[in-house]
Amino acid sequence: MSYIHIISSLFLLPFTFLIYNTNTVVAVDPLYHICSSTAGNFTPNSVEEKNVNTLMGLLPKNLSPWGFSRAMTRTYPSMFFGIAQCRGDVNSLECNKCVVNASVEIRKSCPYNKGAVIWYDNCMLKYLDRSFFGQIDNKNKFYLLNVANVSNDPILFNTKVKGLLSKLAIQGATTRKLYAIGETKLDTFTNLYGLAQCNQDLSNKVCKMCLDQAISELPNCCDGKRGGRVVSGSCNVRYEIYPFINS
Repeated sequence: MSYIHIISSLFLLPFTFLIYNTNTVVAVDPLYHICSSTAGNFTPNSVEEKNVNTLMGLLPKNLSPWGFSRAMTRTYPSMFFGIAQCRGDVNSLECNKCVVNASVEIRKSCPYNKGAVIWYDNCMLKYLDRSFFGQIDNKNKFYLLNVANVSNDPILFNTKVKGLLSKLAIQGATTRKLYAIGETKLDTFTNLYGLAQCNQDLSNKVCKMCLDQAISELPNCCDGKRGGRVVSGSCNVRYEIYPFINS
């Protein structure tokens, strides 16, 4: 199965191609990253760099049992805020590994940026020089879709995708982890699988708003496609016609 990124962001990078099958992901981690072009840059060996490096050390250490971490650092006059969020089905060991890798890779990819976000299959990490906790981030976003079309009625398929993900958005927004997975029958032999998740700095209400926005964008990227994701800096939704969640 061939997948392609479509980027919807203020900070555009070249398209990236990934190859998936039902059992193995053959891809170069991370899935994607964005270095903020609006937050500005800091200079090497500055107070800002010290604060960001300290923040990258705190985020893996602060991970909760629910796979979320939030931290801030301040050495006058610099202040930075960061979060890390693991996918809801990822165990604590793999979660920690992913966040550690993300904290290292984001410094390599965006070495002097005052804001950046990086996504892996198992986690995401984001930081900025001002507080963004509790706010929906629609500036940092990308789509990932299966290039293959569904073979049967695409309108009916799209309806079932929206129905499943809308149900999961309601469920996920009311859970402690802000995460929900589920499935529904497409036909006798095929199931549709879905996921909805928010970063745990969001409130239940704001999480639902973020997920609803993500679902509303599926027709723009994934109309009639056999699989797709809308991934932002605050939440993400995903559907596939194969099981992709860890048991």
